[in-house]
Amino acid sequence: MHLDVYIYSSPLHTRFRGLTTRDGLLIHGPAGWGETSPFWDYGPQYSAAWLRAGVEAATQGYPEPLRHSIPVNVTVPATTTERAFQIAARGGCSTAKVKVGEPGQSLADDVSRVAAVREALGPAGKIRVDVNGAWSVVEARDAIPALDRAAGGLEYVEQPVAEVEDLARVRRQSSVPIAADESIRRASDPMRVKKLAAADIVVVKNQPLGGVQAALAIAHDIELPVVVSSALESSIGIRAGLAFAAALPELNHACGLATSQLWVSDPTPEPLLPVDGQIQIRDVAPSSLPAPEPELVARWQERLAQMWTYAGIDASYTLHTDAYNREGN
Repeated sequence: MHLDVYIYSSPLHTRFRGLTTRDGLLIHGPAGWGETSPFWDYGPQYSAAWLRAGVEAATQGYPEPLRHSIPVNVTVPATTTERAFQIAARGGCSTAKVKVGEPGQSLADDVSRVAAVREALGPAGKIRVDVNGAWSVVEARDAIPALDRAAGGLEYVEQPVAEVEDLARVRRQSSVPIAADESIRRASDPMRVKKLAAADIVVVKNQPLGGVQAALAIAHDIELPVVVSSALESSIGIRAGLAFAAALPELNHACGLATSQLWVSDPTPEPLLPVDGQIQIRDVAPSSLPAPEPELVARWQERLAQMWTYAGIDASYTLHTDAYNREGN
């Protein structure tokens, strides 16, 4: 089996996770398109799971859906109060995930941002905050009640601390539900979240776990409510997240799959964006891709070769370095 691999790069509207541009790989195979887009601070061995996810989508496709429309949240980066209000107000969703705990920002900044999002959503909207493990247990103890008050009630706090043992401590102290993210996708044993009763909810991203089938297996075994989330992918990667969410037996929370709203331009001509807080499931494909810059090609050539070795994929590939056009390729 031979796979065609293309590089994409797109600027973001707002700095997110320290990024102003997002880049990754799009993989074309017999089942369609898949995406592999590990962040650059991830090593090739960890990133191999992201490659397996992209190859799975391109070669195997997706399981039969149990639903055809997925509720989603708008994602609000750790930006200014004014910008946070605008993003939440224009996001078209009744649930918002707000990034907090950003290095260089204070709890007062986070409280102001969350309050602005509450103003934008109105009293009926749901607000969740994502800390990306930035707090200590003591900081979490102080910050969670303050943010809960600013939100008029938080839906949950995502990964307030880095270590799963500390996550369990925070959960025992908190009246607000606790969600685990990095303790699932970056852990050698995701089941420790269950064993230590460290979370009320798990946030699951299929790319870091190796694909939709692997993510479904973890969701089944962990026996906790699941929120399916994006890894800031293009609509090709979002399509896989929608397939994962559509195959879950239960889906009780809005999913973090509206992150194409953060992109200036998506590789697909009709990006997967929410309408009235829902994304309809449909297949997407790029119509054209510009030729990537030589420096980016060199970086991905080396990284893809390393990931491929670690992933142990029984296939060959061509990394295309010229422009892609659906009609001409």
